[in-house]
Amino acid sequence: MNKNNPLLQWTAAMALSGTIGAVVLESGADAPAVAFARSLVGGLLLLVWSAARGWLRPWTLTRRDLWLAVLGGLFLVGNWVLLFASYALSSISVSTVVYHTQPLMLVGLAAAFLGEKMAKSQLVRALIAFGGVTLISLSAHGVDGKPVRLEGIALALGAAALYAGASFVAKQLKHLRPHVLAAVQLVTGTIVLAPALLVTPLPTDTSGLLWLVLLGTVHTALMYVLMYASIGKLPTTTVALLSYVYPVVAVVVDVLAYGHRPTWPEGVGMLAVLAAALAPKRAPKSTADSAPKSAPEAPHPARI
Repeated sequence: MNKNNPLLQWTAAMALSGTIGAVVLESGADAPAVAFARSLVGGLLLLVWSAARGWLRPWTLTRRDLWLAVLGGLFLVGNWVLLFASYALSSISVSTVVYHTQPLMLVGLAAAFLGEKMAKSQLVRALIAFGGVTLISLSAHGVDGKPVRLEGIALALGAAALYAGASFVAKQLKHLRPHVLAAVQLVTGTIVLAPALLVTPLPTDTSGLLWLVLLGTVHTALMYVLMYASIGKLPTTTVALLSYVYPVVAVVVDVLAYGHRPTWPEGVGMLAVLAAALAPKRAPKSTADSAPKSAPEAPHPARI
């Protein structure tokens, strides 16, 4: 196999992540319905993929593993609902960049609950990132030229917090195959979100449904397979640097497809968030090689 395949796979997965916002908006569905469809289609496909590869035999989840996986699933789909809802209240690019504060939130959770030491540099980066969020909040404009609604930014921050929670739970399940973990979490999301369809139903038009099928197949099942096939084969620094592809593609899509025009203070704020949250982290030599294999920090459950 070509040694560059993992690099291409991870890059493709990040590029797909950057187009999710457009797919969500084009579907015309409300956030809970979109998250349900993504969970249903993506979860079924990942279950089929895992079964075909023999990863479901024997069933290796203990009761503790299952409860943690379900908890992580609740965090994961909750994060989707908040993020998808934020797109309409701010913009794809603003929501996506603000959402990328989640790696710093995960550092805070690890320090609070696992006793991991937070370096001074991480604290500085957190301050820079949230300073960038403040700058975006004060200066960003939506498609209509009006200032973005702070509710949209708050929802994106809430989504980041929930995703950090999902990643934190996934850290406790590193012994499980990530495809199986993701499938369990998506099945959880399908069950939990199903009642929401009574209030926010799926689209009735063929176009809207096709967008949701695209989201579940390409932007969930295929994207997860690409991520999990590559992340364990790439250095941590490479994974971190190529993660910039996700927000960059989201901003480009927002500009080209939806006419978003970032102001210069907004641009500075975006750069501050991305530089602080996605900059490669220096790891000790003893752990550097193994770090990429602990997929939870990009489990996607994927980055979105």
